[in-house]
Amino acid sequence: MTSTITLAEALAAGTVVLDGGMSNQLESAGHDLSDELWSARLLAEQPEAITEAHLAYFRAGADVAITASYQATFEGFAGRGISHDRAAGLMALSVELARDAARRARLSRPLWVAASVGPYGAMLADGSEYRGRYGLSVDELERFHRPRLEVLAAARPDVLALETVPDADEAAALLRAVRGLGVPAWLTYSVAGDSTRAGQPLEEAFTLAADVDEVIAVGVNCCAPEDADTAAAIAARVTGKPVVVYPNSGETWNAEARAWTGRATFTADQVKGWQRAGARMIGGCCRVGPEAISGIAGTLGAA
Repeated sequence: MTSTITLAEALAAGTVVLDGGMSNQLESAGHDLSDELWSARLLAEQPEAITEAHLAYFRAGADVAITASYQATFEGFAGRGISHDRAAGLMALSVELARDAARRARLSRPLWVAASVGPYGAMLADGSEYRGRYGLSVDELERFHRPRLEVLAAARPDVLALETVPDADEAAALLRAVRGLGVPAWLTYSVAGDSTRAGQPLEEAFTLAADVDEVIAVGVNCCAPEDADTAAAIAARVTGKPVVVYPNSGETWNAEARAWTGRATFTADQVKGWQRAGARMIGGCCRVGPEAISGIAGTLGAA
Protein backbone atom coordinates (compact mmCIF):
# COMPACT_ATOMS: atom_id res chain seq x y z
CA MET A 1 0.00 0.00 0.00
CA THR A 2 1.07 3.58 -0.37
CA SER A 3 2.13 5.10 2.90
CA THR A 4 -0.08 6.85 5.42
CA ILE A 5 2.99 8.10 7.30
CA THR A 6 5.80 10.17 5.89
CA LEU A 7 9.20 8.73 5.24
CA ALA A 8 10.68 11.14 7.78
CA GLU A 9 8.29 9.76 10.41
CA ALA A 10 9.27 6.21 9.50
CA LEU A 11 12.95 7.06 9.86
CA ALA A 12 12.31 8.52 13.30
CA ALA A 13 10.62 5.27 14.31
CA GLY A 14 13.08 2.73 12.90
CA THR A 15 14.88 1.48 9.80
CA VAL A 16 13.45 1.14 6.29
CA VAL A 17 14.67 -0.97 3.40
CA LEU A 18 15.63 0.59 0.07
CA ASP A 19 15.53 -1.27 -3.22
CA GLY A 20 18.55 -2.40 -5.23
CA GLY A 21 19.95 -1.56 -8.64
CA MET A 22 17.43 -0.76 -11.36
CA SER A 23 19.82 -1.46 -14.23
CA ASN A 24 20.88 -4.93 -13.12
CA GLN A 25 17.27 -5.94 -12.53
CA LEU A 26 16.30 -4.76 -16.01
CA GLU A 27 19.30 -6.51 -17.57
CA SER A 28 18.48 -9.74 -15.77
CA ALA A 29 15.03 -9.53 -17.39
CA GLY A 30 16.71 -9.39 -20.80
CA HIS A 31 16.71 -5.65 -21.54
CA ASP A 32 19.65 -4.01 -23.36
CA LEU A 33 20.91 -0.95 -21.46
CA SER A 34 23.98 -0.20 -23.58
CA ASP A 35 22.39 3.07 -24.73
CA GLU A 36 23.68 6.33 -23.19
CA LEU A 37 20.23 6.95 -21.68
CA TRP A 38 20.66 3.69 -19.76
CA SER A 39 17.45 2.67 -17.96
CA ALA A 40 15.84 6.05 -18.77
CA ARG A 41 15.41 4.84 -22.38
CA LEU A 42 12.86 2.29 -21.21
CA LEU A 43 10.66 5.08 -19.84
CA ALA A 44 9.88 5.85 -23.48
CA GLU A 45 10.11 2.38 -24.99
CA GLN A 46 9.10 -0.23 -22.39
CA PRO A 47 7.68 1.40 -19.25
CA GLU A 48 6.08 -1.85 -18.10
CA ALA A 49 9.58 -3.30 -17.67
CA ILE A 50 10.34 -0.60 -15.12
CA THR A 51 7.13 -1.31 -13.20
CA GLU A 52 8.07 -5.00 -13.09
CA ALA A 53 11.53 -4.16 -11.75
CA HIS A 54 10.01 -2.06 -8.96
CA LEU A 55 7.58 -4.88 -8.18
CA ALA A 56 10.41 -7.37 -7.82
CA TYR A 57 12.06 -5.21 -5.19
CA PHE A 58 8.86 -4.48 -3.26
CA ARG A 59 8.13 -8.20 -3.15
CA ALA A 60 11.71 -8.86 -2.01
CA GLY A 61 11.18 -6.64 1.02
CA ALA A 62 11.98 -3.09 -0.11
CA ASP A 63 9.95 -0.30 1.46
CA VAL A 64 11.23 2.41 -0.90
CA ALA A 65 11.41 2.33 -4.70
CA ILE A 66 13.90 4.64 -6.41
CA THR A 67 12.59 5.76 -9.80
CA ALA A 68 14.23 5.18 -13.19
CA SER A 69 15.00 8.90 -13.60
CA TYR A 70 18.67 8.83 -12.59
CA GLN A 71 19.83 9.50 -16.14
CA ALA A 72 16.67 11.31 -17.26
CA THR A 73 17.61 14.88 -18.23
CA PHE A 74 16.27 17.35 -20.74
CA GLU A 75 19.71 17.49 -22.39
CA GLY A 76 20.06 13.71 -22.61
CA PHE A 77 16.59 13.24 -24.06
CA ALA A 78 17.12 16.11 -26.51
CA GLY A 79 20.16 14.26 -27.84
CA ARG A 80 17.77 11.47 -28.83
CA GLY A 81 15.33 13.85 -30.52
CA ILE A 82 12.84 13.87 -27.63
CA SER A 83 11.11 17.22 -27.12
CA HIS A 84 11.16 19.19 -23.87
CA ASP A 85 7.51 18.48 -23.14
CA ARG A 86 7.86 14.78 -23.90
CA ALA A 87 10.97 14.59 -21.69
CA ALA A 88 9.10 16.23 -18.82
CA GLY A 89 6.31 13.72 -19.29
CA LEU A 90 8.76 10.81 -19.16
CA MET A 91 10.30 12.13 -15.93
CA ALA A 92 6.86 12.38 -14.35
CA LEU A 93 6.07 8.91 -15.68
CA SER A 94 8.98 7.49 -13.71
CA VAL A 95 7.19 8.44 -10.49
CA GLU A 96 3.86 7.10 -11.75
CA LEU A 97 5.42 3.72 -12.60
CA ALA A 98 6.83 3.32 -9.10
CA ARG A 99 3.47 4.32 -7.59
CA ASP A 100 1.74 1.76 -9.80
CA ALA A 101 4.16 -0.94 -8.65
CA ALA A 102 3.42 -0.05 -5.02
CA ARG A 103 -0.31 -0.50 -5.68
CA ARG A 104 0.17 -3.74 -7.58
CA ALA A 105 2.41 -5.20 -4.89
CA ARG A 106 -0.65 -5.42 -2.59
CA LEU A 107 1.47 -5.32 0.56
CA SER A 108 0.18 -4.32 3.98
CA ARG A 109 3.31 -2.40 5.00
CA PRO A 110 3.88 1.27 4.06
CA LEU A 111 5.68 1.87 0.76
CA TRP A 112 7.34 5.05 -0.51
CA VAL A 113 8.62 6.41 -3.84
CA ALA A 114 11.92 8.28 -4.18
CA ALA A 115 12.47 10.26 -7.38
CA SER A 116 16.06 9.72 -8.49
CA VAL A 117 18.12 12.80 -9.38
CA GLY A 118 21.49 11.69 -10.69
CA PRO A 119 24.56 13.92 -10.99
CA TYR A 120 25.55 15.99 -14.02
CA GLY A 121 28.12 13.34 -14.91
CA ALA A 122 25.39 10.73 -15.41
CA MET A 123 24.08 12.75 -18.35
CA LEU A 124 27.56 12.72 -19.91
CA ALA A 125 27.61 8.89 -19.74
CA ASP A 126 31.41 8.83 -19.61
CA GLY A 127 32.01 7.79 -16.03
CA SER A 128 32.53 11.34 -14.77
CA GLU A 129 29.85 10.80 -12.11
CA TYR A 130 32.65 8.88 -10.37
CA ARG A 131 35.05 11.81 -10.61
CA GLY A 132 33.18 15.11 -10.31
CA ARG A 133 35.11 18.30 -11.04
CA TYR A 134 33.23 18.95 -14.27
CA GLY A 135 34.61 22.45 -14.77
CA LEU A 136 31.20 24.01 -14.06
CA SER A 137 30.36 26.52 -11.36
CA VAL A 138 27.82 25.92 -8.61
CA ASP A 139 25.49 28.36 -10.40
CA GLU A 140 25.81 26.46 -13.69
CA LEU A 141 25.13 23.14 -11.98
CA GLU A 142 22.09 24.60 -10.24
CA ARG A 143 20.73 25.79 -13.59
CA PHE A 144 21.19 22.27 -14.96
CA HIS A 145 19.44 20.53 -12.07
CA ARG A 146 16.60 22.89 -11.22
CA PRO A 147 14.28 22.27 -14.23
CA ARG A 148 14.13 18.50 -13.78
CA LEU A 149 13.89 18.82 -10.02
CA GLU A 150 10.83 21.00 -10.54
CA VAL A 151 9.27 18.42 -12.89
CA LEU A 152 9.98 15.52 -10.53
CA ALA A 153 8.72 17.44 -7.50
CA ALA A 154 5.49 18.27 -9.34
CA ALA A 155 4.94 14.52 -9.83
CA ARG A 156 4.67 14.29 -6.01
CA PRO A 157 7.12 11.59 -5.01
CA ASP A 158 7.55 11.02 -1.29
CA VAL A 159 11.15 12.18 -1.46
CA LEU A 160 13.75 13.36 -3.96
CA ALA A 161 16.86 11.17 -4.02
CA LEU A 162 19.83 13.44 -4.77
CA GLU A 163 22.14 10.53 -5.36
CA THR A 164 25.59 9.42 -6.50
CA VAL A 165 26.88 12.97 -6.01
CA PRO A 166 30.66 12.90 -6.51
CA ASP A 167 31.46 16.48 -5.66
CA ALA A 168 30.59 18.88 -2.83
CA ASP A 169 30.15 21.71 -5.36
CA GLU A 170 27.41 19.73 -7.08
CA ALA A 171 25.84 18.99 -3.71
CA ALA A 172 25.75 22.72 -2.98
CA ALA A 173 23.97 23.28 -6.31
CA LEU A 174 21.42 20.53 -5.63
CA LEU A 175 20.74 21.77 -2.13
CA ARG A 176 20.03 25.25 -3.50
CA ALA A 177 17.74 23.81 -6.16
CA VAL A 178 15.54 21.77 -3.78
CA ARG A 179 14.69 24.71 -1.56
CA GLY A 180 11.04 25.65 -1.78
CA LEU A 181 9.95 22.69 -3.91
CA GLY A 182 7.72 21.32 -1.16
CA VAL A 183 9.17 17.79 -1.35
CA PRO A 184 11.74 16.45 1.14
CA ALA A 185 15.05 15.11 -0.13
CA TRP A 186 17.94 12.90 0.80
CA LEU A 187 21.53 13.57 -0.28
CA THR A 188 23.96 10.74 -0.90
CA TYR A 189 27.55 11.03 -2.05
CA SER A 190 29.58 8.52 -3.98
CA VAL A 191 32.75 8.20 -1.93
CA ALA A 192 36.23 6.72 -1.76
CA GLY A 193 37.36 6.21 1.82
CA ASP A 194 36.59 9.32 3.87
CA SER A 195 36.39 11.66 0.86
CA THR A 196 34.00 12.43 -1.97
CA ARG A 197 34.97 11.04 -5.36
CA ALA A 198 36.27 14.52 -6.15
CA GLY A 199 38.57 14.31 -3.13
CA GLN A 200 36.82 16.62 -0.66
CA PRO A 201 36.71 15.55 3.02
CA LEU A 202 33.34 14.04 3.88
CA GLU A 203 33.10 16.11 7.04
CA GLU A 204 32.98 19.26 4.90
CA ALA A 205 30.74 17.68 2.27
CA PHE A 206 28.08 16.54 4.75
CA THR A 207 28.17 19.84 6.62
CA LEU A 208 26.53 21.45 3.57
CA ALA A 209 23.30 19.54 4.30
CA ALA A 210 23.28 19.87 8.08
CA ASP A 211 21.02 22.94 8.23
CA VAL A 212 18.92 22.34 5.10
CA ASP A 213 15.39 21.67 6.34
CA GLU A 214 14.35 19.92 3.12
CA VAL A 215 16.98 17.22 3.66
CA ILE A 216 15.60 14.42 5.83
CA ALA A 217 18.57 12.06 5.47
CA VAL A 218 22.17 12.00 4.24
CA GLY A 219 24.61 9.26 3.36
CA VAL A 220 26.33 7.33 0.60
CA ASN A 221 25.47 5.24 -2.43
CA CYS A 222 27.16 3.74 -5.47
CA CYS A 223 30.33 3.11 -3.47
CA ALA A 224 32.20 0.03 -2.29
CA PRO A 225 30.44 -1.65 0.66
CA GLU A 226 33.58 -1.36 2.79
CA ASP A 227 33.57 2.44 2.40
CA ALA A 228 30.07 2.78 3.85
CA ASP A 229 30.94 2.22 7.52
CA THR A 230 33.20 5.24 7.96
CA ALA A 231 31.05 7.46 5.77
CA ALA A 232 27.85 6.60 7.64
CA ALA A 233 29.44 7.47 10.98
CA ILE A 234 30.71 10.81 9.65
CA ALA A 235 27.32 11.65 8.13
CA ALA A 236 25.51 10.95 11.39
CA ARG A 237 27.98 12.92 13.51
CA VAL A 238 28.23 15.96 11.25
CA THR A 239 24.53 16.40 10.42
CA GLY A 240 22.57 14.74 13.21
CA LYS A 241 20.22 13.43 10.50
CA PRO A 242 19.22 9.84 9.72
CA VAL A 243 21.72 8.15 7.44
CA VAL A 244 21.14 6.44 4.07
CA VAL A 245 23.44 3.63 2.89
CA TYR A 246 23.08 1.80 -0.41
CA PRO A 247 26.41 0.72 -1.87
CA ASN A 248 27.26 -1.24 -4.98
CA SER A 249 28.03 -4.94 -5.00
CA GLY A 250 31.74 -4.22 -4.63
CA GLU A 251 32.49 -4.65 -8.32
CA THR A 252 34.05 -1.76 -10.26
CA TRP A 253 32.56 0.08 -13.26
CA ASN A 254 34.82 0.36 -16.31
CA ALA A 255 33.39 3.37 -18.18
CA GLU A 256 35.37 2.69 -21.37
CA ALA A 257 34.28 -0.92 -21.63
CA ARG A 258 30.86 -0.10 -20.13
CA ALA A 259 31.14 -3.20 -17.97
CA TRP A 260 31.57 -4.26 -14.34
CA THR A 261 34.80 -5.95 -13.26
CA GLY A 262 36.08 -7.56 -10.08
CA ARG A 263 34.16 -9.56 -7.50
CA ALA A 264 31.14 -8.81 -5.33
CA THR A 265 31.83 -8.11 -1.64
CA PHE A 266 28.34 -7.02 -0.56
CA THR A 267 26.69 -9.17 2.13
CA ALA A 268 23.53 -8.68 4.15
CA ASP A 269 25.56 -9.09 7.35
CA GLN A 270 27.20 -5.70 6.72
CA VAL A 271 23.94 -3.88 7.35
CA LYS A 272 24.19 -4.32 11.11
CA GLY A 273 27.37 -2.26 11.18
CA TRP A 274 25.77 0.45 9.04
CA GLN A 275 22.76 0.49 11.33
CA ARG A 276 25.01 0.90 14.39
CA ALA A 277 26.70 3.81 12.62
CA GLY A 278 23.36 5.60 12.23
CA ALA A 279 21.88 4.20 9.02
CA ARG A 280 18.06 4.26 8.95
CA MET A 281 17.62 3.55 5.22
CA ILE A 282 19.61 0.63 3.87
CA GLY A 283 19.58 -1.00 0.45
CA GLY A 284 21.80 -1.55 -2.55
CA CYS A 285 22.85 0.22 -5.73
CA CYS A 286 24.47 -1.20 -8.86
CA ARG A 287 24.62 -4.99 -9.13
CA VAL A 288 22.64 -5.51 -5.92
CA GLY A 289 19.48 -7.44 -6.80
CA PRO A 290 16.25 -8.62 -5.15
CA GLU A 291 17.89 -11.59 -3.45
CA ALA A 292 20.30 -9.29 -1.60
CA ILE A 293 17.48 -6.89 -0.69
CA SER A 294 15.54 -9.82 0.71
CA GLY A 295 18.59 -10.61 2.83
CA ILE A 296 18.78 -7.04 4.08
CA ALA A 297 15.08 -7.04 4.97
CA GLY A 298 15.53 -10.30 6.84
CA THR A 299 18.58 -9.06 8.72
CA LEU A 300 16.89 -5.81 9.75
CA GLY A 301 13.70 -7.63 10.67
CA ALA A 302 15.67 -9.91 12.98
CA ALA A 303 17.67 -7.06 14.53
